[in-house]
Amino acid sequence: MPKPVLVVASQNLHKVGEIKVILSDLPLVVKGADEAGLPQVIEDGATFEDNAVKKALTAAKALGCMALADDSGLMVDWLNGEPGVHSARYAGSPTNDQLNNEKLLSKLGGVPWEKRDARFVCVIALATPEGEVITYTGTCPGKIAFEPRGNNGFGYDPLFVVPELSQTFAELDPEVKNRISHRAKALAQLRQGLREKFA
Repeated sequence: MPKPVLVVASQNLHKVGEIKVILSDLPLVVKGADEAGLPQVIEDGATFEDNAVKKALTAAKALGCMALADDSGLMVDWLNGEPGVHSARYAGSPTNDQLNNEKLLSKLGGVPWEKRDARFVCVIALATPEGEVITYTGTCPGKIAFEPRGNNGFGYDPLFVVPELSQTFAELDPEVKNRISHRAKALAQLRQGLREKFA
């Protein structure tokens, strides 16, 4: 009997790779959007949940199989939650990690360490072709560094410091990041839900 297919509705190959690793112990065939031939969905929601649900439902209905999508981003307390849902295109389109990081650092110019609190938020939506949706949310608190550090990861990882480890996400071993990140926490909940579904 063939394994059920689960499509990750994301064009971000880093993200798809992370999700494949985290779900690798489940009896599923996990495919990225590029492997499934999925068109890009416009992320125009007001919240991470809006965007995740829209992407997952669109993919599930278009492909006739389960689909998951996440929307995630960085929320900085000093900036009243910016960049938030605009994290990927904070400095404008197309997406450019370096320009996004430069904009964030310039907006935090002169802000002392104790006021540089931030958190990564990830909402994952799991949808079926019939229109059922379940969402899972993970958060990871941290601080914004004064300059980029590290060569691993992507996005804001070089600026996001995990205080207990005194390292940015980009300095951490990927295995450690995949254990403590906002996406890892949301995926742990998802994995538990899928395990119960396919037990």
